[in-house]
Amino acid sequence: MAFASVRVTGNPNSNFLVGYPGISATLPRLEGKVEIRPGVNATAPVLVSMVTIHLQRRETINPTADSLLRSQVSSQRREIIDMVGRQMCLYKVPPGRDAEAVMLMDLPFMVFIPFGRGGEEVARRVPPASLQLDKRTAETFYELVVELRHGSEIKKYAFPVPIARYDTLSTFGMYNRPESAERTTDHIVTLGISLPRWSYGPLDPVSVYIKLSPNSDWMNKAKRVTIQSITVGIEEEIIYNHEGDEPSRKVKTLAKHNQTVGVKMPEAGYFTNLGLVFPARELRDSDGVLPRGRKEFPTYAVAGFTTTGTLYKIEYYLTVKAKLSSARDILLRQPIVVCPFDHAGCKEEMEAIEQAAKDAAHVSPDNPLLPPQKIIKADNPAGLRALGIGMVGGMRKPYIE
Repeated sequence: MAFASVRVTGNPNSNFLVGYPGISATLPRLEGKVEIRPGVNATAPVLVSMVTIHLQRRETINPTADSLLRSQVSSQRREIIDMVGRQMCLYKVPPGRDAEAVMLMDLPFMVFIPFGRGGEEVARRVPPASLQLDKRTAETFYELVVELRHGSEIKKYAFPVPIARYDTLSTFGMYNRPESAERTTDHIVTLGISLPRWSYGPLDPVSVYIKLSPNSDWMNKAKRVTIQSITVGIEEEIIYNHEGDEPSRKVKTLAKHNQTVGVKMPEAGYFTNLGLVFPARELRDSDGVLPRGRKEFPTYAVAGFTTTGTLYKIEYYLTVKAKLSSARDILLRQPIVVCPFDHAGCKEEMEAIEQAAKDAAHVSPDNPLLPPQKIIKADNPAGLRALGIGMVGGMRKPYIE
């Protein structure tokens, strides 16, 4: 196969990614075209039998990467590579021919990202968002893979595509309903909490209503209890290999706020409101410069977020601990959802999501309407002109614009 130059481009003034992954009404998809030309400084035609494109997910974990022991780092890394959705055939040589000699190919494509819950059918599950944790303890990224075939020879070209998920936006109604929970350890005092909402992003305020109630059946014991302090915190729990035989868990406290109380338990109970700010990642370096991000990953202001991949799962908990005397301490862990975007950013996306859903109503996933292909074969007299080459005195010369 002659050396080919392959490039994937999005539609003019738009991104590859159209729609919002995780929101089925927007039909999330990748739109653009595959451009095939002869290699750099070459005008020999490219022999093509078939051209296909698909989205590929690469996921790796290395639970020991953040430890000081580097001897086992390489051996602990695990990687999987999965095709997301279906492969799309963009071009196939007519029957009876081995290959077509072409000077130029522009092949439009529309690759749909799965948007159904899927259940047991893995191919229909919504893929997890692109993510890279510190020291690459876990990462997920996506590539558009173009396969160029000539007979039995296959060449692959990969192009990174960052993908975010939008089904955890804190502006959705399902996350803005109050959540409550209760816990007791020795039946003397009950700790109850209420959250006005349970999806948070970087620098979002986290407010929790706390109630410590004495057990009316043990009132004499409950009156002797002193509430020493109440601590509110946010924990990140990463479960590596969560679907395997030996899952490993790592819990890290991201933020904590402690309030000293020092009062005896009132008969009516003790009520308070505590809060903290969800921590954000500092994206700029010590000189205030925003480093150039990698093409595989979006620039998130939060280090991690709620997500589930094949090799790892990240969950978050709001923890409330009541430290008591004359009674056992009470610890309550309430699951929360962490979104990559803050509340203001989520609000800004809502109108665009509604518009994307209206636009998607005119798209058929089974038979998408694509622009016409542009194929110039080697025997076309305008083949060299399409490459910006002209014949001058029997020699090939590039056009000067």
